[in-house]
Amino acid sequence: MTDSLPMDSLPALACGAGLDLLAGVTVLDLTTSIAGPYGTMLLADLGARVIKLERPGRGDDARAWGPPFLEGESLWFLAVNRNKESLTLEQTLPAGRAVFEALLAKADVLVSNQPINVQRKLGLDYESLRALKPDLIFTALTGFGLSGERASHACYDLIAEGYSGVMDLTGPPDRPPQKVGAPAADLLAGADAALATIAALFARQRDGRGRLVDVALVESMTRFMACRILPYLGSGEVPARSGGTDSVIAIYQTFETADEPMTLGLGSDAIWKRFWAAVGRPERGLDPAEGSNAERRARRGTLVAEIQEVLARRPRAAWLALFAAERVPAGPINRVDQTAADPALAARGLFYRLEEGDRALPQVGLGIQFDGKSAPPRLPPPRLGEHSRALLAELLGYGQDEIEALAAAGAI
Repeated sequence: MTDSLPMDSLPALACGAGLDLLAGVTVLDLTTSIAGPYGTMLLADLGARVIKLERPGRGDDARAWGPPFLEGESLWFLAVNRNKESLTLEQTLPAGRAVFEALLAKADVLVSNQPINVQRKLGLDYESLRALKPDLIFTALTGFGLSGERASHACYDLIAEGYSGVMDLTGPPDRPPQKVGAPAADLLAGADAALATIAALFARQRDGRGRLVDVALVESMTRFMACRILPYLGSGEVPARSGGTDSVIAIYQTFETADEPMTLGLGSDAIWKRFWAAVGRPERGLDPAEGSNAERRARRGTLVAEIQEVLARRPRAAWLALFAAERVPAGPINRVDQTAADPALAARGLFYRLEEGDRALPQVGLGIQFDGKSAPPRLPPPRLGEHSRALLAELLGYGQDEIEALAAAGAI
């Protein structure tokens, strides 16, 4: 490891009380990789107790995703697993299954990302578990959902992006389709799973019923494409890759300046006029021939060239300062290191270094504030099986001899 890392300059936080909006809710997290763990981390960040059930010896698949690693720990895993407790459990053994069912009796929610055929094979499907706990909220987060011809197909974020149409619309028109630069389908589906789980819990307070929540990566990613799919359905016009421009808003793209590129979005008639006033040509924004977006769209090529000529005269920082003052939407095109160093995001507490004992871990925070503030995490991302013995003793009342017997049998 290098002597200095970017995280060393982040503000240090120690674990604290955390948010308590979902205090009293216990979640069994059977998920691996990114989508499911991200969804359960959102629940944990909001105050739920999330118990991460992992395979002994291996754990979550994402624990092996690297490099890069930080002191032997996968940074991908660390990104989506804070505020959880890890319990290793081999559920295929009778002793492990007994522990699982005892934990299930104390849980409110179970989250799984196994395809339906695997759920049924292992007796971890909703029908089987509802028989044990009728008021269970069972949240399934799979590639294609629990029904339909693809229900048993394997899926990753990449596959879901391809199905949804987002890859076909990402990138320059003369280049191949591109994946989004972050696991968009995973994160969207994870957020959907958290949202739907909270809604199901809210409804259970009213009627006492458990529910089956069925979230699919492909469908979450496809819903994200609604603003492209609906215009096609209503017009027959198939959108095409346009290299970061918008097919509807006339001026909504990147531009070069005298030094660095920037983004500019002139999304309304009022903003169109403010832009031209800001650059010292107010009369240009009053041309009736370009008074609507439809008219500007018809002349997009000419207008883009004209605006590019204007913006090339000054450095980006000067334009951004001017446009911020005049309420014209514009921004930089940051690299990841520049985003992580953004002082406005830092001031909102989005990035921090979590310090707990001998560990120091970079984190991207929840990014949601309540009553003007957020809260520090309760727990760092867990080491594999870190809480197994404590959880068995606290939740199930197991004594030391019983716990050691489970360990000797390979059940934990």
